[in-house]
Amino acid sequence: MQAQIKYLKQRILIFNVNWLGDVLFSTATIRNVRRNYPDSYIACVIPSRCYPILKGNPHLDEVIIFDENDRHKSILAKLNFVSLLRNKKFDTVFLLHRSFSRALICRLAGIGKRIGHNTKKRSFLLTQRITLPKKDSLHRIDFYLNVIEKAGLRVEDRYLDFIFTPEEKKYVHDFLSRNIVNKDDFVVVLNPGGNWTLKRWPNDYWAQLADKLISAMSAKVIITGSISDLPLANQIKERMKEKPLVACGVFNIKHLGALARRADLFITADTGPMHIANAVGAKKIIAIFGPTAKEITGPYPDTNVVILQKDTGCLIPCYKVNCQDNRCMKAVVPDDVLVEVRKTRKL
Repeated sequence: MQAQIKYLKQRILIFNVNWLGDVLFSTATIRNVRRNYPDSYIACVIPSRCYPILKGNPHLDEVIIFDENDRHKSILAKLNFVSLLRNKKFDTVFLLHRSFSRALICRLAGIGKRIGHNTKKRSFLLTQRITLPKKDSLHRIDFYLNVIEKAGLRVEDRYLDFIFTPEEKKYVHDFLSRNIVNKDDFVVVLNPGGNWTLKRWPNDYWAQLADKLISAMSAKVIITGSISDLPLANQIKERMKEKPLVACGVFNIKHLGALARRADLFITADTGPMHIANAVGAKKIIAIFGPTAKEITGPYPDTNVVILQKDTGCLIPCYKVNCQDNRCMKAVVPDDVLVEVRKTRKL
């Protein structure tokens, strides 16, 4: 009966998670939901800061913003959001987020089928309870796919979707032209930021690497990040002898995707931009891992990716937020990265 129902036209909601990288991971789930419901209306709820990840996604009919800690912080705002969902008359919701409040919102909105990972606090709010996988047993892509697969949907693949427009590509092209980055230049993008300090590579290492890329390989080095990463980029630049191009705050997330596609090499830690670069088909990615596990948050597919990570005796993944020495990140040194760069350049 379930196999027959799932192909009927429905109004389907996907209540997504709150983090850029994880929303990108969820695009595999979104695409597979669309394959199972090719003629249905499919919407997705995300916070506004994650909107660029799904903007232009061809598998969605609508993206709905829910900012629990901002515009929807008050009880009245949440009730208004419930009313909005109720008026849209969704038949089914896939709850990728494990929170109690999101399940309650969907129940109050009158969504008849509420499917999500089962947790003790919200079990009674779900109409189909999916057994929660053992912690760190699945890659994050598969963690979200697990919800729909165990609900009876067909899962055919697990790659990511990230769309940028010709206009966004042109914006990057024009920026590079203004800064005398030519078509035949060896363009290396460095992404030193990250939302978790312990996943960041030391500033001195970035500076040493960038200097050698410029002096020994004639690379055009571009340091990227949001406007909040500008102090970090300037700290790296101050430690350098050569002159990189600092582009923090110049590009939005879509532009970053276009830049990663244009670059010859993208060097990064385990961050959302790493997955964006991989999703758009970056030519080569070198990813520096420390406290995180590639089996859980690593890039997929990994055919164009080199992951550098060393065994320092710590349990990986490590969630020791008060770590004092960050030795796992320090263990990978600039020369380790340069070895891989030379392979790319065949030097």
